[in-house]
Amino acid sequence: MSFPLLTVTAALPAVGAVLTAAVPAARRTAAKWLALSFSLATLVLAALVVVRFEPGGDRYQLNESHAWIPDFGVRYELGVDGIAVALIALTALLIPFIILAGWHDADPLETKSSRWRPTQGFFALILMVEAMVILSFEATDVFLFYIFFEAMLIPMYFLIGGFGDRAHAGTDGAAATQRSYAAVKFLLYNLAGGLIMLAAVVGLYVVAGSFSLAEIAEARASGELEMATNTERLLFLGFFFAFAIKAPLWPLHTWLPNAMGEATAPVAVLITAVVDKVGTFAMLRFCLQLFPEASKWATPVIIVLALVSIIYGALLAVGQRDIKRLIAYASISHFGFIVLGIFAMTSQGQSGATLYMVNHGISTAALMLVAGFLISRRGSRLIADYGGVQKVAPVLAGTFLVGSLATLSLPGLAPFVSEFLVLVGAFAAYPAAGVIATVGIVLAALYTLVLYQRTMTGPVKAEVRTMPDLKARELVVVTPLIALLLLLGVFPKPLTDIVNPAVKHTMSDVRKTDPKPEIEAEAAK
Repeated sequence: MSFPLLTVTAALPAVGAVLTAAVPAARRTAAKWLALSFSLATLVLAALVVVRFEPGGDRYQLNESHAWIPDFGVRYELGVDGIAVALIALTALLIPFIILAGWHDADPLETKSSRWRPTQGFFALILMVEAMVILSFEATDVFLFYIFFEAMLIPMYFLIGGFGDRAHAGTDGAAATQRSYAAVKFLLYNLAGGLIMLAAVVGLYVVAGSFSLAEIAEARASGELEMATNTERLLFLGFFFAFAIKAPLWPLHTWLPNAMGEATAPVAVLITAVVDKVGTFAMLRFCLQLFPEASKWATPVIIVLALVSIIYGALLAVGQRDIKRLIAYASISHFGFIVLGIFAMTSQGQSGATLYMVNHGISTAALMLVAGFLISRRGSRLIADYGGVQKVAPVLAGTFLVGSLATLSLPGLAPFVSEFLVLVGAFAAYPAAGVIATVGIVLAALYTLVLYQRTMTGPVKAEVRTMPDLKARELVVVTPLIALLLLLGVFPKPLTDIVNPAVKHTMSDVRKTDPKPEIEAEAAK
C-alpha cells in the first residue's frame, strides 16, 4: 500500500490543532511554537505533493479510496489535479505567515471585565481551518467535499467572533456586538448556501447513484448517465449558489466586508486568501465537470454578475474610509475577475483564473498583513488617522507600496500575469465583457494609490511621529511574500506548467475550444 500522502498532509494540521489546544494555559509561547511547527511541517508535505505530482500524467493523482459509508455509497476518496495542487501549496504556504503575523493577537488581554483571550484556541482554530481547506481541495467524493466545505465554517465563526481587531477596542460592548454580528452574518450566509447545496448533493446521488466525482464524470462522458435538462440546471444552481456565497460573488458578498473588518488582520487573510478560494475552486471542479451543459446555459448571467462584482467592488473600495474594508471590497472586485475567467470558458481565461487565485492570495496576504502591522501601531483602521508614515517607518511604507501595486496588477508583479490572461480569455469569448472588466483595472489604480497617498505621504501626523518600523518577526512575514510576488511576476512558468493540463481537462468537460483569432478565421475562409 502506498503512503497516504494526501491524508497525512490534511491530518497533520488537525493533529497540531488538537495538541495546541491541549497545551496548558500558562504555556502560551509553547503553544505558538507548536502551532508554527505543525504549519511548517504541513508546508513540507505540501511541497512533497507538488514534487510528486506529474503535470503530464493522469488527471487525478496520488489517489486514495476507501469504503466509508457503503450503505449510502459514500467513500473516502482523495485525489489532486494541477489546480488543487496549486491551491494546496498556497494554503500551506500562507498559514505559517498567518501564525507569525498573529503571534500576539491572542495574548491575554486584561480589561475592566477581566476577560482573557484563549491563546491556544486561536492558533488551534487556524490549524483546524487549514486541515479542512486542504481536505476540500483533495476530496473527489462529492459528499466528503460537502462535509469539509461546511465544517470549516465552525472554526471560522469562532475566529471572527471571538478574536476581534484590537484596534477596534476589542472588548468594549459595541465592538463585541459588531464582531458577533459579523460572525453570525458569515455563518448564516454560508450555512444557507450549504443547505441548498446539500439538497443538490442528495439530488445528484438520486440521479447518478454515486457520490464519486470520477464515476459520475465517466458515466456522463460515456453516455451511460444522461440528466434531464431541467434536472441538470437545478442541480447546477444548487451547487453554484453555495460556491458564489463562499467566493463571494455579487450580490451574495455582503458578509465579507463585515467579517474582514471585524477580524484580526491574519484572520482576514485566512478568510479571503484561503477559505474563499474553496468557492472558486469548486466552480471549476464540480460545476463545470458535473454539469457542463447547465454551466454553458448559465454563463451569460454569471458573466454579468462577475462584471458587476468587478465594478461594484472597485467603486465601493474607492469610497472607503476604513483600511481593512477597502481591502475587502477590493477582494470582491478581484473575485469577479476570477469568476469571469472561469466562465469565459477559454483556456487563457481558466488558466488566468487559477493563477489569479494563487496570486491574489499572496498579494492580499502581503497587503493585509502589512496593513495589520500599521493598524496595530496606531490603534486605528481609519485612513484619515494616518499621514507621513513613510518618513518615520520607510520599510513599512515600502512593503505597503509593493502590496498596493500588486493589488492593482502592476506589470512585473504576479497578479498582472493572471489578470492579463483573464482579460485575454474574456476578450476572445465576450469582447464587451472584456472592455467592461478593464474599467476595474483603472478603478484599482485609483483606490490603491489614493490609499497609499493618504496614509504614507504628506505631513507627518503627530500620532505617528513615534511609530516604529517593521520588526524582525514582521519582516520574516512580509519579505518572502514580496519575493514571491516578484518571482511569479517575471517567471510564472512553474505554476502554469502545473495548472494548464488541468485546464485542458476542464475545457474538454464542457466541450469548448478556444475561439480562433479573427485573422486566422478569415484566412481559413
